[in-house]
Amino acid sequence: MHRKLFIGLSLLLLLGCSDQGGVRRTYVLATGTTGGTYYPVGVALSTLVTAEKESAFALTAISSAGSMENIKLLRDNQAQFGMILGIFAAWAWDGEGPIRNPQTHLRSISGMWPNVEHFILNSELVTNGTVADLDNLNGERFVLGMRNSGAEQTGAYILEKLGIDYKNKFNLAYMGYGATSGAMQDGNIVGMNIPAGPPVTAITQAFAQLRERITILNFSADEIAAINQQYPLWDSYQLAPETYPYQKEAVTTASSSNVLVVREDVSEEIVYQFTKLLWNNLATLQEIHSATREMTIESALKGIAVPLHPGALRYYRELGIDIPEHLLGN
Repeated sequence: MHRKLFIGLSLLLLLGCSDQGGVRRTYVLATGTTGGTYYPVGVALSTLVTAEKESAFALTAISSAGSMENIKLLRDNQAQFGMILGIFAAWAWDGEGPIRNPQTHLRSISGMWPNVEHFILNSELVTNGTVADLDNLNGERFVLGMRNSGAEQTGAYILEKLGIDYKNKFNLAYMGYGATSGAMQDGNIVGMNIPAGPPVTAITQAFAQLRERITILNFSADEIAAINQQYPLWDSYQLAPETYPYQKEAVTTASSSNVLVVREDVSEEIVYQFTKLLWNNLATLQEIHSATREMTIESALKGIAVPLHPGALRYYRELGIDIPEHLLGN
C-alpha cells in the first residue's frame, strides 16, 4: 500500500475514535509484517470499523510476526481478532504441529483470500524451476521468515514434506518481508520464502530491482500431493505473467486459505457487526489490495478448521449459507 494511503487511513482512524469521545471499546486485530498482505488489509478493516459512526466498537490493527505470534497474542488476550494461516488454525484448534495445547478459546469469522506460496531463488541456482531446486543449496543463506511467524513454520513444514533437509543445507536467516526483500536485493541472501496474497509488496520491490536475476519456483503436481499428505489444505495456484515486474511466464505454485479468527469471549453482537461490515465493504477492501479480489461470500467457509463464532454463524445463517457441521461448534 502506498505511504499516502496509510497516512490517510491512520488519520481517518484517529478521527473515528475522537468523534466517539472514547466511548466505544477498542479491540485489537493482529495482522502480519508490514511488507505482507495481512497488514494493509488489517489497517483497512480497522479503519472501516472505527469510521463507522453506528459501530459499537473500534478496531486497531497491529503488525506482528504473523500466525504463530497472533495465536499467542489471542491466547493472552493482547489481541481479540487475528489473521492466521489455515494450517495454523487447524494446528491451534487440535493442539498439533508447533502448538502444544488446543486453543479452544478461538472461533472463526471467515476464510479470506488464498495464501500463496512464494519460494524465490537466485536464478543462477535454478535448474528445473521447481521447489526441488532448494535441495541443491549448500550452505547458502536463505530466509524462511521471522522467528515464530507463519512463514517460518509453514515453510519448514513444506520443505520437510518434500524431503528437503533445510536445517543442514541452508544457512538460515530470520527477517520480516521488507527486510528479506532488501537482503535479496543487496545480495546478502540467495533465496526467500514469502507466503502471502499476491501481489506482495516485498516481492514486487525485489523484482523491480533484480528483474530476471530472481525466479519464483513452481510446484509440480507431485510436490503439491506431498505437502497435502497430512493436511489436505493446498491447491494449485496460477500466478499470471506480470503479477510481478519482469515476470514473463506464468508460475504454478500452491495456495491455502487465510482465516480470520476471534476470541470466543468477544460478544455475539460485536462479531456479527464485524462480519457484516467485512462483507458489506468487500469492494472497498478490493480497491486497497488486489489479494482480496479473490474473496467471495460463496467461499467464505472454505478451508476453515475452527468452529464459527456465534456472531459470524448468525450472519451466514441470515444469508442462507450452508454451514458445514464441523463449523457449528458445540
